[in-house]
Amino acid sequence: MAQSYDLIVIGAGPGGYIAAIRAAQLGMKVAVVEREHLAGICSNWGCIPTKALLRSADVMHTASHAKDYGLTLEGSIKPDIKAIVTRSRGIAARMNNGVGFLFKKNKIDIIWGEAKITKPGEIVVGKISKPIVQPQGPVPKNTLGEGTYTAKHIIVATGARPRALPGIEPDGKLIWTYFEAMKPEEMPKSLLVMGSGAIGIEFASFYRTMGVDVTVVEIMSQVMPVEDAEISAFAKKQFDRQGIKIHLETKVTKVEKGANSVTATIEKKDGTTEKITADRMISAVGVQANIEGIGLEAVGVKTDRGFIVIDGYGKTSVDGIYAIGDVAGPPLLAHKAEHEAVICVEKIADVPNVHPMDKLKIPGCTYCNPQVASVGLTEAKAKEQGREIRVGRFSFAANGKAVALGEDQGMVKTIFDKKTGELLGAHMVGAEVTELIQGFVVAMNLETTEEDLMHTIFPHPTISESMKESVLDAYGKVLNA
Repeated sequence: MAQSYDLIVIGAGPGGYIAAIRAAQLGMKVAVVEREHLAGICSNWGCIPTKALLRSADVMHTASHAKDYGLTLEGSIKPDIKAIVTRSRGIAARMNNGVGFLFKKNKIDIIWGEAKITKPGEIVVGKISKPIVQPQGPVPKNTLGEGTYTAKHIIVATGARPRALPGIEPDGKLIWTYFEAMKPEEMPKSLLVMGSGAIGIEFASFYRTMGVDVTVVEIMSQVMPVEDAEISAFAKKQFDRQGIKIHLETKVTKVEKGANSVTATIEKKDGTTEKITADRMISAVGVQANIEGIGLEAVGVKTDRGFIVIDGYGKTSVDGIYAIGDVAGPPLLAHKAEHEAVICVEKIADVPNVHPMDKLKIPGCTYCNPQVASVGLTEAKAKEQGREIRVGRFSFAANGKAVALGEDQGMVKTIFDKKTGELLGAHMVGAEVTELIQGFVVAMNLETTEEDLMHTIFPHPTISESMKESVLDAYGKVLNA
């Protein structure tokens, strides 16, 4: 007889494990099916371990500029890539084990294997055919195995994987995805990065700080294409100063592999071509959802352009089947998946006052040097919508804390509706802006106007004062510029 649950979640990534925990808190009997590792790509191969790598880069950058702070360091600063990777992988394992603890604490069953939905309310779990990567750490002891399981509700949270371009498929040796880029056996002397989204530009920043000759190829007209154009241009100037070579409005048309290098043919907007040879290449041209092999077509779950179609509460076209996170479409962010998970589960449980997520209020963060963070509309998008706007800007060069930290290369940009004072968007580049953006996110969620922000007292001295000054600037009241 099939073991029965109130809810089965397929996938133990940020969306999946949060959905399981929230459901357990609400009194449901819950199981999670996982084929690779608890905590998903984010904690094992994405968000967390990349930040560990970038932290090593930050420390190296600061140490390399010790003289600027009146300090003398004996000898040269050299990266030990094996030690850096070991630290990063250890942190990933710690996060993985933490999710296992939370499952045990909340009495959530783990079913180890590959799930397939055979009909609404039923899944069959089979052997793991070919995991993308080796599971991180030991398989938890409290796991169930192959078999048939039933549940009134099934949530698909299978995430996404690196997208490959035809003819330029990653091979794990010369052409890397983020998996290989995160654990190089040795540091390459030169690196070509295809794509300048968050993944591409973070790795470009990391490897350049480590002394690698880095070239970035981007098909769009700006780096980090989803960001405000002004912020993107500011960041690019910093990348240029660091020695990152960036080719915009350029695409990789061909890659030839050598014994220990790759030669890429790149084509510019005007049709001219050039060849670039590098020790290694990172393919960072986006990701694709893991929708194959889980029975979606057979049961009639609707998909569109490679993603599962859902309503504002995660419900698919089939009753009793839901989808959250990357598999349910952009933005492909861990914090979006987590919030989507809570909305979905609370709607299933009939929790009062559950509201669909407003995707315009989801912050985006890129942890390169300098950091970039944003929420809401860009200036261009606001104008496209026909909005009359006010735009404020404030440079870190006029912020005392930023100058004292030696981090004066940054800026804050705010966009307001001219008629109502509504904060439409906020965009930041510079030191620790990924920690500051939440202030604007809270403001937008509370429907804060420019008057509210102007009358908010920001502590001095902090970089956060730049946020208020940007608001003041939008209304001709800036005080420190």
